[in-house]
Amino acid sequence: QVQLVESGGGLVQAGGSVRLSCAFSGRTFSNYAMGWFRQAPGKEREFVAAINWSGTSTSYSDSVKGRFTISRDNAKNTVYLQMNSLKPEDTAVYYCAAKWTLVRSPASYDYWGQGTQVTVSS
Repeated sequence: QVQLVESGGGLVQAGGSVRLSCAFSGRTFSNYAMGWFRQAPGKEREFVAAINWSGTSTSYSDSVKGRFTISRDNAKNTVYLQMNSLKPEDTAVYYCAAKWTLVRSPASYDYWGQGTQVTVSS
């Protein structure tokens, strides 16, 4: 069974940076594409970024493109989300998820972490 554990969230000022990590265990990490999603209070969970199994293909939502970077280290079984130039509207619980192929729809993902809170103050 796949387990995902996010870390790195917290409180940051607008314009600041945060790096989230997601540790993967239970299966072969390099067999899975990984995605980051977020959910703000009262809103649906939305796609943020995704990366294929090898790290050679990535996808971003328009709202974070140019500010966030997804990456992975298959030797460490970890996927990262580097978030720069943060805005108050980036405040949300951030989740990582795993699936055998890179897709953007949260409904398609098979495994989810518990989430980590990111709060951006103005």
